[in-house]
Amino acid sequence: MALWFCSARFLVFLFIVSALPIAYIISQERAKTDHHVFHYHSSGFFRECAKWDDQGRRFLVSFLEGGVGEIHVPQNYTRDVVLQEVTVVEDSDLTGNASNGIALDRPRNRLLVAVADVLGNRYSGLAAYDLSTWKRLFLTKLSGPGDEKSMADDVAVDADGNAYVTDVKGSKIWKVGVDGELLSTLTNPLFTPKEWYKSLLGLNGIVYHPDGYLIVVHTLSGNLFKIDLAKGDEVKLIEVAGGPLAFGDGLELISPTKLVVAAGNPSGRLVESTDGWETASVVAKFKGPMHRLATAATVKDGKVYLNHMFGMGYPRKTHALVEFVL
Repeated sequence: MALWFCSARFLVFLFIVSALPIAYIISQERAKTDHHVFHYHSSGFFRECAKWDDQGRRFLVSFLEGGVGEIHVPQNYTRDVVLQEVTVVEDSDLTGNASNGIALDRPRNRLLVAVADVLGNRYSGLAAYDLSTWKRLFLTKLSGPGDEKSMADDVAVDADGNAYVTDVKGSKIWKVGVDGELLSTLTNPLFTPKEWYKSLLGLNGIVYHPDGYLIVVHTLSGNLFKIDLAKGDEVKLIEVAGGPLAFGDGLELISPTKLVVAAGNPSGRLVESTDGWETASVVAKFKGPMHRLATAATVKDGKVYLNHMFGMGYPRKTHALVEFVL
């Protein structure tokens, strides 16, 4: 007797169930929007972070499989054009590690890249590359075998060129000097939620505020923190009305009082503070493509774009940088 799950009825059912999500994705991809989307072709499925480099007229993107690419936007660009990604960094000695958060350090003409072993959490590092030649300037080991598990996730740079790298696994922040020396590690009880499961994904997106402090988001708790560098790395919880910012990932400061959070779905949230980031409020939300997952934000020509991790298609994958309509 044939098993029930081999019956024609079951096969039809299985086909319908598997076709539904595919049909949904296709409909989402073809849907017309009132906001701008930069589409580009790449060779990989996963793009973790993107930042706009105005001087180079290009988006710089990090590869979850390791490496960095650039997407040039020509002066005569039109919206129907699909751009092309070109790999500019591919370090053989970092094979097996992901390139996660990136930060432009234009005064020193370099790109900072958080590097990590995503699956095993056995290695974390910070790499710096010259923006003109793509020569690696330094590689700082932040953790390795024998250390507690960690995963370098995002990076910000201050006015002096010091870098601050978040550890999404261990909820701490490494400070790396301008020449690549590991200076200190910042921990704080506020970084550890009471619920154990919210510690599975900890400190994530980070930005440097021109007034001399850091703003960092905790992924699963949705908490937003202010770290005052001038006050001995004092940590304060920012009270966010309309929060918490659950699944908060990449951050982008678009003015001293406004912050964009890339965060799952809604894929973008605009947070505003009028008291120096002692308190804040969610003032706008943006719902982008649900099937792509927003992981980072950047600003081009005054407009905010959200990087989405997943590329679609084969053999060429199409990625999307979606305008957050404020």
